[in-house]
Amino acid sequence: MYEVVALGEALIDFTMVSADAQGYPTMAAHPGGAPANFLAALSKFGSSTALISKVGDDSFGRLLMETIEEAGIDGRGVIVDGEVFTTLAFVTLDSNGEREFAFARKPGADTCIREEELDLELIDQAKVFHFGTLSLTDEPARSATVKAVEYAKAKGKLISFDPNLREPLWRDLEKAKEQMLWGLKMADVIKISDDEVKFLFGLEPEEGCKHIFKAFSPKLLFVTCGGDGCWYINAKAMGHAESLKGIHILDKTGAGDIFGGSAMYKILQRGKDPAQLTEQELAETARFASVAAGLSATKAGGISSVPGLEEVEALL
Repeated sequence: MYEVVALGEALIDFTMVSADAQGYPTMAAHPGGAPANFLAALSKFGSSTALISKVGDDSFGRLLMETIEEAGIDGRGVIVDGEVFTTLAFVTLDSNGEREFAFARKPGADTCIREEELDLELIDQAKVFHFGTLSLTDEPARSATVKAVEYAKAKGKLISFDPNLREPLWRDLEKAKEQMLWGLKMADVIKISDDEVKFLFGLEPEEGCKHIFKAFSPKLLFVTCGGDGCWYINAKAMGHAESLKGIHILDKTGAGDIFGGSAMYKILQRGKDPAQLTEQELAETARFASVAAGLSATKAGGISSVPGLEEVEALL
């Protein structure tokens, strides 16, 4: 049995370390991908997890398979395909210090997973099924994702969703909105960022939190706001948790995924329907996830930046 199975991209993030006089960056490679980062947090804290994905039969794909195994994630649902190349993401900083993303993904291995390649037995064995939207940008991965989500829902699994908008990956932003809204309709637990709330609804985080909860009726919703903490809501309470203060931010890549995985870890620990978590339980869950995400941002990379459970608890 697995506590959480996720479907989606495992990739290499190339993160900017420095730049020369002409602006060309020196970059460091780190294993990542939103669903993989999400699972890495859960596994680091002791949850049983598995990933459904596809990587290339190349040096980066093989490195990712090793990293997934080392992170404690069951990788038997990850297909190694010699016909496509492992997806690469390049993260640079603009003049304001904000991240800009570019992708080598035309196609990338993660977009090429097909319906018939899904290991549905992994979903059968899971309590929670998690997905995002990067697997919804292109076929055949889009159809595979829809099949997996519908299968998990029919089996009564708790559905977790993170929109994780990356605009450069969408040929049409209206299609991005369509797929994100579909994900919101399917999900029981949602983690969405303030930027994504603005993109979809033109609302600020607090009002967006109320709107999404009323319009889509999830069991539990988090709206993350980076250094401004997060809003959370279920049928019993709504509130705000502060982010971790007084830290040096090195790399925010993957912090939102690690927030999501950390929050799911606490939800599973409670052993309750997320809709029934009390105000205190929600506040504790959001604070735990905020601290874990903050600590991850002090280190480089996604999977490699997940803090240990004792590190998080020491700051609570």
